[in-house]
Amino acid sequence: MSQSNQASRRGLMTAGLGLAAAAAAAPLAAQAATTKAASKPSAADRAQSGYVTTKDGVQIFYKDWGPKTAQPIVFHHGWPLSADDWDAQMMFFLLKGYRVIAHDRRGHGRSTQTDTGNEMDTYAADVIALTDHLDLKNAIHVGHSTGGGEAIHYAARAKPGRVAKVVLIGAVPPIMLKTPANPGGLPMEVFDGFRAALLANRAQFFRDVPEGPFYGFNRPGAKVSQGLIDNWWRQGMAGGAKAHYDCIKAFSETDFTDDLKKVDVPVLIMHGEDDQIVPIADSAHLAIKLVKKGTLKTYPGLPHGMASTHPEVINPDLLAFFKA
Repeated sequence: MSQSNQASRRGLMTAGLGLAAAAAAAPLAAQAATTKAASKPSAADRAQSGYVTTKDGVQIFYKDWGPKTAQPIVFHHGWPLSADDWDAQMMFFLLKGYRVIAHDRRGHGRSTQTDTGNEMDTYAADVIALTDHLDLKNAIHVGHSTGGGEAIHYAARAKPGRVAKVVLIGAVPPIMLKTPANPGGLPMEVFDGFRAALLANRAQFFRDVPEGPFYGFNRPGAKVSQGLIDNWWRQGMAGGAKAHYDCIKAFSETDFTDDLKKVDVPVLIMHGEDDQIVPIADSAHLAIKLVKKGTLKTYPGLPHGMASTHPEVINPDLLAFFKA
């Protein structure tokens, strides 16, 4: 066969393959277009987006794992952390069949590094935006530390049917700051010290806290986890310094007394008796007297970050409350 004939034959084969491919692709493309046109994204599909935009244009990052028909559990993290602080709980309850959701508070983690709105009313409004976006009903809200304040502040403002139960773990309510009405609180100098340390060297401050009182690693005989320390630092440094600075005022000066009184669903208050960050006497012991349907469970020797240091203790107690 001559070279010209070979070239001609190759050209015909190539053209034929191209036509065949185009013919095969046409109905597939038509089918895909028809499917896309026919299927309108459901609420469950939208739940996979990873972000919700608030009224003031802030992007709130969230995780949403598990069956969308299962009862949702919403986790609210502490200062200055992110949704990642709930890994031990998210995985535990996911494997128990729950729908688990955790978000990064504005200015924290992967959410917008805001310079405004870093206070409890806006935090609660952001949670309303999230729960509306995901259309969460009969949800259990679990808050740690600052996140406990956010959770109860939201629950007091939530639409009927949105909240089934609330859990406060090492949480700041009723109010941390020492005032004439709260003589057992911490003096302003403590929180001014937080602000000064953050401004002077945030990176070092975010080492000192987890290495010391947050997880109780400063106690004699404590089993120190370098992984927890590094993860705390990683989460903290992912957020914005301005939001973290503002949030100190939010968690220390907000008075949650009326929120605690207003919430009419079961509330479980869990607190470590060796909590060096949010002392139990001026938080859990007062909060339990204010809620209508409260249960107090305290843990001898456990620190502020007990959900991370002792998930094998905390998670079963959470599960029992959820199922009760």
